[in-house]
Amino acid sequence: MLLHAETTGAGPEAVVLLHGMTGSAESWWRITGLLADRGVRVAALDLPGHGRSPRCPTMTVLDAAASVAQTLDTLGVRPTVTLGHSFGGLLLAAAVATGRFDPGFAVYVDAPFATRGGHDRTEAQAEYVAERDSRTMDRLRADKPHYGERDCQVEALAASRFDPATAAAIAAGPGGSWPPRPGSVVVRADPSHYVDDETAAALASSGVKVRSIPGAAHSVWYSHFDAFVAALPEVFDR
Repeated sequence: MLLHAETTGAGPEAVVLLHGMTGSAESWWRITGLLADRGVRVAALDLPGHGRSPRCPTMTVLDAAASVAQTLDTLGVRPTVTLGHSFGGLLLAAAVATGRFDPGFAVYVDAPFATRGGHDRTEAQAEYVAERDSRTMDRLRADKPHYGERDCQVEALAASRFDPATAAAIAAGPGGSWPPRPGSVVVRADPSHYVDDETAAALASSGVKVRSIPGAAHSVWYSHFDAFVAALPEVFDR
């Protein structure tokens, strides 16, 4: 499966951005603008079942990870840096662990590294439908006080394009665990649902650099943009 990509900027280095569940390539709009202004080529992908990318009722985590690698290969993008947020981070970890993809410098933003799989497809799809339908402009304004107006517009549009059937297929499919490689960086909200203190300590002991941003939302760069940028000099101060 080839995915829709939003590319911007030009330069000798390339950064790839993988969004979270119900998001889209445009979820990174602040990041893409900053990197492009600094002379970096940026490729932000719409993941399977999101944005303008294809839908698939039999999609699995490894299928989705392979689609990321295939798309970037087709585009001729050899990343210097890859950032994956939440679900995008899971796909990044799976693509790297299975040898499908060389991410360059890998950054995982508040991401899980395992999924148990085997969820009831009907129940999962109903939950994703409810999640999609809850992400209206009015609800986002009320529930996400750290979002600006453009943030709300971007995320409401992304939700309207999100395909619950593709997400439910992934949830119902096989699970797995794909730990990040030593030398990778994890940026987490603190507290974090996906990277709690015990997980952070285990990652650090394995050679992964863990950087915490107290009080940040799950989409860290939305709520704490300056702190997020400051936490990643390898990305933003190259």
